Amino acid sequence: MTVDVLTEIVIDRPIAEVAGYAADPDTAPEWYANIDRVAWETDPPLRVGSRVAFVARFLGRTLEYTYEMREFEPDTRLVMRTAQGPFPMETTYTWEPAGEGSTRMTLRNRGEPAGFSRAIGPLMASAMRRANRADLAALKRILER
Repeated sequence: MTVDVLTEIVIDRPIAEVAGYAADPDTAPEWYANIDRVAWETDPPLRVGSRVAFVARFLGRTLEYTYEMREFEPDTRLVMRTAQGPFPMETTYTWEPAGEGSTRMTLRNRGEPAGFSRAIGPLMASAMRRANRADLAALKRILER
């Protein structure tokens, strides 16, 4: 079963500000409730080929995984895929204008559960959707202060 979760939010800040903050791996623990730690495996700044390790909590488990940046168009799109970890995943951020000084950000997670994750795929998608909505709401609160 493929998991494919798409969420979006409008943030009342310019694209450069939203994209700059959201695409910076160092800010992830500030707006992703489940991410505890981030460590660069390659030197910053973010670019295609950059690798960033994350430690997160999800569904009562601690997960360690590394994302590799596959596509990066500043202020437009970021695509990252797990280079290793328990659940092969692709995460995509997109940013587009949503009116004067506002940005529509979409967050999409797609993956193919394996092992234990396969058995709980439907539960995982539902939990991921709730978490993504909460994370984007946190991002909005931070940036609209």
